[in-house]
Amino acid sequence: MRYIISLARTSLVATGLHFGLGLAAAQAQVPDVVTDIPPVHSLVAQVMGDLGTPTLLLTKGASEHDFQLRPSQAQALADAELVVWIGPELTPWLDRAMQGLTDAESLPLLDAPETATRPFSADGAHLHDDHADGAHDHTGTDPHAWLDPANAKAWLGLIAARLAALDPANAATYAANAAQAQAATDALDARIAAELAPLQDRPFVVYHDAYGYFAARYGLQIAGSVALGDATAPGAAKLSALQQGLAAGQATCLFPEAQHDTALAVQLVEGTSLRLGPPLDPVGSTLTPGAGAYAALIETLATAIAGCLTDAP
Repeated sequence: MRYIISLARTSLVATGLHFGLGLAAAQAQVPDVVTDIPPVHSLVAQVMGDLGTPTLLLTKGASEHDFQLRPSQAQALADAELVVWIGPELTPWLDRAMQGLTDAESLPLLDAPETATRPFSADGAHLHDDHADGAHDHTGTDPHAWLDPANAKAWLGLIAARLAALDPANAATYAANAAQAQAATDALDARIAAELAPLQDRPFVVYHDAYGYFAARYGLQIAGSVALGDATAPGAAKLSALQQGLAAGQATCLFPEAQHDTALAVQLVEGTSLRLGPPLDPVGSTLTPGAGAYAALIETLATAIAGCLTDAP
């Protein structure tokens, strides 16, 4: 009897070891994923779920346009099996850093056929006419495509498919997570649409041309932007002309932007009927990163815009 029990225990141990090795093998297949900005990181985190945690390069409070990789981040990029990013239009520094990578697959979301893109606003939508001040050329495709939840929904499916190709053992989990996240994105989209629908006839001014996708999605009217790029402030000689342009317009609010001094916006609204809105944060640089960051970004943006436009006379 002892001999039989011993054999049974040995069999159970062997079975447990086999199961443990199988589980470890499945877990080992989960790819190392690196992302560029908080909203993309959030989408990838939702698809990966409990299987793994993607690396976010753009840390809280950093700017996506002039970011400098730390050594640890450069190493994470070198170790990555998949890099999910918007594309070189938004982060040229990441494009340069990826030139030497040989093992990582790249998923530039802006290039995906499923992505609905739009150009930057025509020059006439800007409240200035001198482009010499600009450090960024805001022509061509607008890269801020994550501000349309329809694009985010499409990207969730793309991310799940790419992860499944790299990690077939967990394909069903990626697909299920993506489907759940897509349903949540649909619900988010519906809530925001209902919140902003009454405000579609109230034009407003933004700091730079980054909100076209959001405005187009929800039927909002952007009267113009005061700077070509988020790294570009209008010259001092232009301040008076900008104020005159704002005073002559029909806009109700002017929104400064996170990571930029609000002093310019304060100056611009002086002597006009415009209300000064809270700073907008198109990339979520002020939010806590994680799976919930995408919804928080869209909700925070909608709340900020609605708050100012609703209170305007």
